[in-house]
Amino acid sequence: MNISWEMIVPLIVLQAVLAMFALISCVKEERTNGPKWMWAAVIICINIIGPILFFTVGRKQR
Repeated sequence: MNISWEMIVPLIVLQAVLAMFALISCVKEERTNGPKWMWAAVIICINIIGPILFFTVGRKQR
């Protein structure tokens, strides 16, 4: 089985960048919808969708 790294590397980079920005945002936010430790676990454990969930659901609306 031959893995096409040209297709996989952009997804890995996207996941890493999304997770990094989401974790930084989670730490900097004063208030979130739910505990911050829970959002950090969601961001880290659920690939690609975890950071998107945090940005859409986890941040408190101002």
